[in-house]
Amino acid sequence: HGKRADSIVKGMLLHSRGTSGEKTLTDINDLLDQYVNLAYHGMRAQNKEFNITIEKNYDETLEKISVVPQDISRVFLNLVNNACYAAYDKKKRKSENNFSPTLRVSTKKYNEKVEIKIGDNGNGIPADILDKIFQPFFTTKPSGEGTGLGLSLSYDIITKMHGGELKVESEESKYTEFIISLPKV
Repeated sequence: HGKRADSIVKGMLLHSRGTSGEKTLTDINDLLDQYVNLAYHGMRAQNKEFNITIEKNYDETLEKISVVPQDISRVFLNLVNNACYAAYDKKKRKSENNFSPTLRVSTKKYNEKVEIKIGDNGNGIPADILDKIFQPFFTTKPSGEGTGLGLSLSYDIITKMHGGELKVESEESKYTEFIISLPKV
């Protein structure tokens, strides 16, 4: 309980602090790739059984964009961790052995914006709670596993600090995909 309280307080401090760094020109493909690898190896370190197929589709024509790298990386790490958790959780619950947990990450350049998608083939998010997932302290994880601050913090970083959009598409028992849109300028 002490550890949980500690992580909640840290999350709240991050939330209230607002901006945490300077915007710099950042290679989004490179940043996303680093945090996909970090999340994967972090999950493997916690659980030797953990494995997931990672499908990457990066737009190589993407120019660097101006973001606060440590904040965007926090969003990437959170969304990738959630996706890995969801896909692996589905595998643990399924009795058939042919289910293969998959993480899909992609980037795409548009005229005015860059779109980053982070998705999984896990259990999806039930329709009745889809509108609550960005609220602070809302979590579907078992007691002690989630603070309910990850998505709310991610939402603030993308929308308030970077003027972007964070949307989610999900179908129960099929998939979840988070779509981040960041303005190029």
